[in-house]
Amino acid sequence: MDAVWLQGYQPLGSMATSTALAAVPVLVMLGALGVFHIRAHLAALLGLAAALLIAVSVYAMPADLALRSAAFGALNGLFPIGWIVLNILFLYRLAEESGSLTLLQRAIGGITPDRRLQLLLIAFSLGAFFEGAAGFGTPVAVTAALLISIGFTPLAASGLSLLANTAPVAFGALGTPVLTLAKVHGYDPLLVAAMIGRQLPVFSLLVPFWLVWVFAGRRAMWEVWPAIVVCGLSFAVPQFLVSNFVGPELVDIVAAVCSVAALVAFLRVWRPARVWTRAGLPFEVIEGEGQAKGADAGSGEAADRAALVRAWAPWAILVLLVFVWGQPALKSALNEVFAPKFPVAGLDGAIGKVPPVVAQQTGIAAVFTLNLLSATGSGILLAALLGGAILGFGPLALLRAYLRNLWALRTSLLTILLMVGLGTLTHFSGMDSTLGLAFAATGAFYPFFGTLMGWLGVALTGSDTASNVLFGGMQKVAAEQLGLSANLMGAANSSGGVMGKMIDAQSIVVASTATRWIGHEGAILRFVLPHSIALAALVGVWVTLQAYVWPFTLMVVR
Repeated sequence: MDAVWLQGYQPLGSMATSTALAAVPVLVMLGALGVFHIRAHLAALLGLAAALLIAVSVYAMPADLALRSAAFGALNGLFPIGWIVLNILFLYRLAEESGSLTLLQRAIGGITPDRRLQLLLIAFSLGAFFEGAAGFGTPVAVTAALLISIGFTPLAASGLSLLANTAPVAFGALGTPVLTLAKVHGYDPLLVAAMIGRQLPVFSLLVPFWLVWVFAGRRAMWEVWPAIVVCGLSFAVPQFLVSNFVGPELVDIVAAVCSVAALVAFLRVWRPARVWTRAGLPFEVIEGEGQAKGADAGSGEAADRAALVRAWAPWAILVLLVFVWGQPALKSALNEVFAPKFPVAGLDGAIGKVPPVVAQQTGIAAVFTLNLLSATGSGILLAALLGGAILGFGPLALLRAYLRNLWALRTSLLTILLMVGLGTLTHFSGMDSTLGLAFAATGAFYPFFGTLMGWLGVALTGSDTASNVLFGGMQKVAAEQLGLSANLMGAANSSGGVMGKMIDAQSIVVASTATRWIGHEGAILRFVLPHSIALAALVGVWVTLQAYVWPFTLMVVR
C-alpha cells in the first residue's frame, strides 16, 4: 500500500459526538463483561466487532488496514502476553500435581498464619518484585496463583492481586514505561523518573492499607496497622530515593526487596492480637471456611526439610530467572542470537498520526519481533522445566503436563488475543486519540483530567508503556500551552495509568486464568472497577495540588 492513510480525530465534526462514539467499543466489551455476564472471549469479540464497524464506517479507515491492525494486535497478544500466562500456569500445574503446594501452604503459614499479612507479603511486596523485574502480566499471574494455592478464594486472589499491582507499575519491567516515554516524546528520563517518584510513594503507603481494608474491613485493618506501615513505608522510601537519585531501572527491584525483607523481619518480632483466618472477601459466603491453610504451629519444622526445599526451589528459580531475563545486557545478547523482525505488509508505515496528537505527521510502525529467547515467558518456561525436574517430573511427564495446560488455557489465550487486537485497532484507527483529546480540552482542570488520560490509556491498552506512547506527547504539548511543567504531566500520565492496570481486560483475564476461575471475568471487573476509579481520582487530586497549591508546587521537577 503506497498511500498513507491519515487519522482524523473528529470524524463527526464535533468533539463531543466523536468522543462518545470512540468510547463505544470499550463500553460494549466492559458492559458485556460486567453487566450482562457474557464470557470474556465473546465480550472481547463483540468489542472488536464494534471497533471494526466504527473504524471503517465512521473513521473512514480502509477495511484492509482495520483488519490488519486487529490481526497485528492479536499476534502481540499471543506473544509475549499469552506466552507469559501459559508458562507461569505450567509451573503452577507442576507444583500442584507434585503436591508441593501443600508444603508451600505450610511454609507461608510458618511466616504468618494471618491472611491479612500473607496478602501484604505476596500480593504487594512480592508482586512488586515481579512487576519490577518483568511486568506485562507476570506479577498478577504469579501472585494470584500463589494466593489461590494457599487457600484464598478465587475472587479474593484475583481481585486483590490486581488491586495490589498498582503503585509499582510505573517503574515496571526495569523502568520500561519511563524509558519509553522519554525516548518517544523527548523527555529527560531522570527528571520524569524523579517526578513520578514524588507522586507514587504516597500511594505506595496508601495501597497496602486500602488492600487490607477491602479484604478484611476497617476494624481488621487497624488491628495490623503496624505491619501495613512497615510494608508500605519500606517500599515507598526506597521508591522515592532510587527514582530521584539513581534512575528508573531498579526502583521496583530495590523497593520490593526492602519491603519483603522489612516485613518478614518485622513479623519475627510482632504478631497481631487476633489471627485472621478468613480467606474470602467480606461479602462472600463460603461454606466450611475455617483455619488458614498452613497455619498449624511449627509448620516449617513439621515438614521434611528436604521436601520443603524442593517445594520452594521452582519459585526461587522463577524469581532468579525473571530478574536475570529482565537485564538489558542479557536481552540484547539474546536478541542478537535470535530476534527476527517481521514488518506487517500493508500496515507498517501505512497509517499516519497528525497534529495535534503529534507535532508533525508521524507514521505508525507495525513490526512484529519474535524475540523468543529474550522474552520473559521463555525465562518462566525455563524455570518451570528446571523446577519440574527438581519436583521429579521426567521429560515425557513434562510434555504431557504442558499439553494439558495448553488445552486448559485455550479459551483464555483466545480472549487475550481478541482483547489486545481490540486495543491495537483503537490505537491504529485514532479512536484512542479522540478520547485523549477530549481530556486535553479541560483547561484549568487539566492536571486532574490529564492524569485520568493516563488511567484511560492503561485501561484500554493494558500497558503503562503503551499509554505513555499514546498520550505522552499530548501531555507535553498541553502542559506547555497551559504553563504547567511538562515533567509533571508526563509523570502524571504514568502515575495515573497505574490505577488503570487493574481494570484492563488482559490483566483481568490473566487473573482469572491464574486462579482457574475462567468465565468469571465480569465478577472480577465489577469488584475492581470502583477501586480503580477512586484511586485514579486521588492521583488526579494529588497532581492538581502539585500543579497549583503551595507547598506541593515545590515538589515539581521543572
